[in-house]
Amino acid sequence: MVIASPRVRAETWRSAPASLDLAAAPSSSSSSASPPDRPDDYIPSDSQVVRYRTDIRPLPGQLDSVPVFNSNSPELVTASGILLSTFPGWGRRDFDAHLDYTFEGRFDIFSHHISRARTVEETRSLFQGIIVENPTRWPVRLEVLQGASYLTRPDALFVNIPDYVDNPLGTAFSGPGSRAADYVLRGRRQSNWPALTVLQPYESRMLMNLPIPAGTVVPTSNGRSTLLRLFSDGPVHVANLAMYAPQDSNGNERVPTLEEWQDLLDRGSLVSPRDLAPTPITDFDSTARTIYSRVAGVSIGSRWEASLTDDANTDHLSLPEPGNAISYGISTLHQGRLGTGQVQSAEMLLRYDDTAWLSHGNYGVEYTINIPLYNASDRTQTATIAIQTPLKQDQTSGELMFLNPPEDRIFFRGTVRLRYENDRNRLETRYVHLVQRRGQQGEPLIVLQMPPGDRRLVEVDLIYPADSTPPQVVSIRTEE
Repeated sequence: MVIASPRVRAETWRSAPASLDLAAAPSSSSSSASPPDRPDDYIPSDSQVVRYRTDIRPLPGQLDSVPVFNSNSPELVTASGILLSTFPGWGRRDFDAHLDYTFEGRFDIFSHHISRARTVEETRSLFQGIIVENPTRWPVRLEVLQGASYLTRPDALFVNIPDYVDNPLGTAFSGPGSRAADYVLRGRRQSNWPALTVLQPYESRMLMNLPIPAGTVVPTSNGRSTLLRLFSDGPVHVANLAMYAPQDSNGNERVPTLEEWQDLLDRGSLVSPRDLAPTPITDFDSTARTIYSRVAGVSIGSRWEASLTDDANTDHLSLPEPGNAISYGISTLHQGRLGTGQVQSAEMLLRYDDTAWLSHGNYGVEYTINIPLYNASDRTQTATIAIQTPLKQDQTSGELMFLNPPEDRIFFRGTVRLRYENDRNRLETRYVHLVQRRGQQGEPLIVLQMPPGDRRLVEVDLIYPADSTPPQVVSIRTEE
């Protein structure tokens, strides 16, 4: 437990992002981030650049105003201490480790952290505790609407699975971020989360008290991804804490008590070592190597709903000419706006000053994209819809760039829900798990035969999973 970085109230930046150090700090649980020797313009010697002609448009809509308790820094936790606290700092040892904010109404909790052991002596289980407190004189009802928490091992190993897998039961996943996002996308709540907790006046409770166990063969690492959607009828403080498992008189590990967590909250400091501090946001567009950093704070926005139409005065999206496509960015960010000028990353209401300015990557954010397709031509057209992972670019000239073959690094792994009217005039709902590498065009998720004048409403829905790297696009193409 070492020195805390001071808290700051985040400035409002309407067009900027923040979460991973996508350029300089590779994820310790996957290959999703870009290491220093692989810059954004890196092309493997065995790959060719494929240019994909498309009309690239900003994604309509915007993030909602739901606050998110967003805990991802430091991603790698090697000491006990405070990961993120919205409790008040007064009367606590490390005033600046607490952001003094209350959640009320709808809010989310997103947490993604990793424990690592290099020696046998370091293989004690690291517990993660989420504590909530009612600071008022009246009872507060706290509901968990949906929620999931998974470990990398044994719950959701990073395994090699096909790039495209129909996933009706949620049995296809790779990594805890992929599995947690899938579970919540289906509107589910794991049974270990109480549907309702009543916090009495000034009462504190543990919302989560779960281990991140180490393996028996060193070096070893393990991670936990947690995503919760909640509702509170009164104000609550929330803190996310890390504690190595205390031991009983026989030297056996035991679960930390509420009193031990409370003592850590009151007397602890921010977990150290810290992640890399972010590049000043004013320098994002002028530096060759941007450090986005990781998120620790309160971000604003849990869901982005978009309706794709020709323009603001129409209620449909006309199919492009045969051989052409229309593409919309997902999780675009500074230096990765794909020519749209749009940065979708959630703003940070509160943050620690050595963490991300914005929630780059929008981990845990749900994208609901409605596509009211219309065939305005006089002949039957074949329309396809795909999610793709182009090379990261800030400016384009009416085309996206892909690699053939794609690079080996996985940039997206997660489930997509598709709702649409199929060619037999039946409403269909499908879940598909996608794995995409950097520069991968992706296979069509939906293929529709649309007669002249035909209209089809398609909904593409996904929760952007941890251990992915933005940006992606959703592309609508008319085949030649």
